[in-house]
Amino acid sequence: MAKVFNTVGCCEPELNYMVDLTGRLTEIKGMVDAGLYFTMNRARQFGKTTILTALAEYLKKDYETVYMDFQTMSSLAFESEQSFVAAFSEELLDLTENLPDDIEKKLASFAGQTDGTSSLQTLFKALKKWCAKAERKIVLIIDEVDAASNDQVFVDFLAQLRAYYLRRRKFPAFQSVILAGVYDVRSVRRKIRPDGEHMENSPWNIAARFDIDMSFSSDDIAGMLREYEKDYHTGMDITLISGMIYAMTSGYPYLVSGMCKYLDEEIAGTEKFKDKKSAWTKEGVCEAERMLVKEDNTLYQSMIRKLKLYPKLRTVLYELLFTGRPIPYTATNDYMKDAVMFGFIRNEKDTAVVFNQIFESVLYNYFIAEEFSSSEFYKAGVQEKNQFIVGGHLDVRKVLEKFVETFDYLYGDQDVTFYEDVGRRYFLLFLKPIINGVGNYSVESRTRNNERMDLVLYYRGEQSVIEIKIWRGNAYNERGEEQLSDYLDYFHLKKGYMLSFNFNKKKEIGVKEIRVRDKILIEAVV
Repeated sequence: MAKVFNTVGCCEPELNYMVDLTGRLTEIKGMVDAGLYFTMNRARQFGKTTILTALAEYLKKDYETVYMDFQTMSSLAFESEQSFVAAFSEELLDLTENLPDDIEKKLASFAGQTDGTSSLQTLFKALKKWCAKAERKIVLIIDEVDAASNDQVFVDFLAQLRAYYLRRRKFPAFQSVILAGVYDVRSVRRKIRPDGEHMENSPWNIAARFDIDMSFSSDDIAGMLREYEKDYHTGMDITLISGMIYAMTSGYPYLVSGMCKYLDEEIAGTEKFKDKKSAWTKEGVCEAERMLVKEDNTLYQSMIRKLKLYPKLRTVLYELLFTGRPIPYTATNDYMKDAVMFGFIRNEKDTAVVFNQIFESVLYNYFIAEEFSSSEFYKAGVQEKNQFIVGGHLDVRKVLEKFVETFDYLYGDQDVTFYEDVGRRYFLLFLKPIINGVGNYSVESRTRNNERMDLVLYYRGEQSVIEIKIWRGNAYNERGEEQLSDYLDYFHLKKGYMLSFNFNKKKEIGVKEIRVRDKILIEAVV
């Protein structure tokens, strides 16, 4: 049976193309060998279950390993202490081999609730005896702890774990405990009053830091593609393709697998990409990104729900995307912690940046979609869209010319403050209906700031780069022309575009063509 790229559930080496996890497993085992308790909290679909499944197998040669998933326990299991002990004991019986007879009998009594006296205290006494009698040290792994993080009984369970860990020098205890989920259980909120008020509580403040990078590097992706290439011999440039996929995804596991899956199963064999050889190319990767951005998947749905639940997070992301104002990365800031925990942002040189290019496009589309019905620019783009496509190609110069005309008609008398808040958004609103369904765009994060942003357009396999900036005088503009010329070299392009918002009353609006070295630049001024 041929392997496939997997985006649903746990990946298995015999069935799926995967990155090599050996290095990560070795690092995690080092933490286990040191007797650490730790949490592995990562965003949705970040490969937690895959690596935990591999870890449980990896540890078996040295430890008795129990890998539980709290999603398999019903909500009723967390309603009371006794129901939790029963469900937990039943799971241990199902998952564990070679239990001592007396421990197995005790857990069975808890599972059946036959004696009516089970409690967390009696459960942990049984676990302590098990740790003492076991031939090998025991590692407990619990996945999807989010399923229980709002329940009092789970908090009490964590408190018991903490107490046993602190006394591990005197009493038998687990070698290591690993809890995994999206939310960091170190900051679990505990109900302490019947009226529902909450306060911070840290029954898991014994947890060691888990800093192992679970995202995929360009080399990781290349290794997976080499495995694929052995099967299909496409002749792809593995360094180029893996580098492009990494640049677009920043190694987010679901997105990496998603792009590869599109290239292998959806793009190859189409009219434009006749076979796998033509699909695994620069043009094919751009098409895969466009398709992935357009998905309505559970990952994006979860992200949008978080924006609605956390208004401050929404504001921060909006600022990052549209104004370009740098936001310092502060690990102790609550909304910053939420943004990292949910996978929206990452720390890059002590500055918060959106996690990857694909998330940026998804978020841009979401924010822009909120204004479709009321935006004059979007309406103008819809009305004029047919004139911008000539022979199947996007005429970017015509797009700029029409935007200049529309902007000058609607907002030509505004000052610079107006631009900093909405100018970029208006251009994207104008552009969206023109390329919708066929093209895509991304913002080059290396150039995004409050004065300059480079927009990369993808339309039917063709790339165009538009530098969007505020006019700061002729000298500044000439430097921008040089920067754009250099940037075009990165994309191997000979033509580029500039959109300048100039609020000088003596400005000359319009579009002109200039030459910088061997490049042609189309400059638009509004």
